Amino acid sequence: MLVSGCATQAENVIVPPTIAASGATHVPMLVATTRRPSDKPGQLYSGERGREISLNSITVSIPPDRNRIVGKVQRSKRAPPNPEKEFALVDVDKVASESQALAWYRKNRNAKRQALIFVHGYNNTYADAVFRFAQIVHDGGADAAPILFAWPSRARFFDYAYDKDSANYSRRALEDLILQAARSSDVDDVTILSHSMGTWLATEALRGVAMREKSIPAKIKNVILASPDIDIDVFRRQFIEMGPKRPHFTILTSRRDKALGLSRWISGGVARVGGTDLTPYADVLEELGVTVIDTSAIGSRDPLGHNAFADSPEIVRLLGRRLAGQPPAGDETALAARVGGSAGVAQVAARVAPKTSAAVAIAVTREELKRQLTPSTTGEIADGRVPY
Repeated sequence: MLVSGCATQAENVIVPPTIAASGATHVPMLVATTRRPSDKPGQLYSGERGREISLNSITVSIPPDRNRIVGKVQRSKRAPPNPEKEFALVDVDKVASESQALAWYRKNRNAKRQALIFVHGYNNTYADAVFRFAQIVHDGGADAAPILFAWPSRARFFDYAYDKDSANYSRRALEDLILQAARSSDVDDVTILSHSMGTWLATEALRGVAMREKSIPAKIKNVILASPDIDIDVFRRQFIEMGPKRPHFTILTSRRDKALGLSRWISGGVARVGGTDLTPYADVLEELGVTVIDTSAIGSRDPLGHNAFADSPEIVRLLGRRLAGQPPAGDETALAARVGGSAGVAQVAARVAPKTSAAVAIAVTREELKRQLTPSTTGEIADGRVPY
C-alpha cells in the first residue's frame, strides 16, 4: 500500500526542453498502461480502466542535485512546474508501433542490453508512478532501459478494493509486456521491480508467464519486491506455481510498515509478506533463491514507513546496485548487515509450529517451510490429504 496525495494538474504539464534547468537530469522511460486516457486538461491518464494497452515514451526532468534531496520527489503546486526545483515532463510521445518501441529501446539500452520494468503500488496516479520511477532510476543510478507498467489505480485511500481488482484486471497485460521483453533478441537481461500492491500483480504475472510458457524465461533474472502487500499463503502458491526455474528474488521488508499492518487488518488478519520479521528463515530461503533485506532500522519520510525503498538515500543506493545485477559494494554490504541482512521470505509455517521453545519452533518451521515451498511431485493421496 502507498498512501500519497493525488497529483495536481500541474504535474502533467509538459515543459519544453528549451527552458529546462541548467544541470537538470533527463530520464527517458517507456510507459505501458491499462489506464483510460483522461479528458481532464493537464492529465494524461485517469485511474479508470482502459480497454487497451496504451504506450508512450516519456522524458522526465529532475532538478539539479544542488536543489534536491536524494529520495525526494519535488512536485509542482501550480502550472507550469519550475524545472529548477521541481520534477517536470519535458516530452511525451505516442509509441504507435512495435518498431517504434524497439527503436526507443535500442536508443536507451546499456551495453549489457538490460531492461528494468517497474510496477507501482496502490493509491498512485499516473504522474505519481512516472515521477517515482524517474527518481528511483536517477537516485539509484540504475543503468538499464526504464519501462513503467502503470495499472489503473484511482489514487484514493478508500479505493483499496477497486485498486486490487484493477491489478487483477491488468495481469495479462503485464504478462504480455514481460514476454515481449524476454522474446526480443535485443534484450539480454530483464529485472522487475515492484512496490506494494504492485508486487502482487508482478508475482501473478510471473506465475501466468510460467503457466503459458511452461517456465519463466531465463532472461528474467531478478525480481525485486519492495514492501510486498501479498497474503503470505497466496505468495507461497505463486512461488510454487512459477516452477523450479525461477528468477532470483530480493524482498524488502519492514516490521515498522504501518500500511501493511492496515492491509493485514483489511485482509482478515493474514500476514503480508513485506510486514513480518523473517530472519529465522534465512538459510532455507537462500537455498530457494530468495534474499530478503529487512529495512526496519532505516528511517523513511513516509509516516507509515512504507516507502523506504525509494525515499531512503541508503536503501535507494543499495537498490540501484541490485537493479543493475551487481553485488553489493563494501559500504552497501555493511548497510545490509546493519538493516537486517538476508532473510527468508515466508512465514507460512509459523502457524503450524508447536508452542515449545523458540529453538524447537524454528527448527520445525524451517523443515515445514522448505516442504511447503517445494511442489509435490506425486500428487498422491496420503492419510486422506493431497499436498497443495
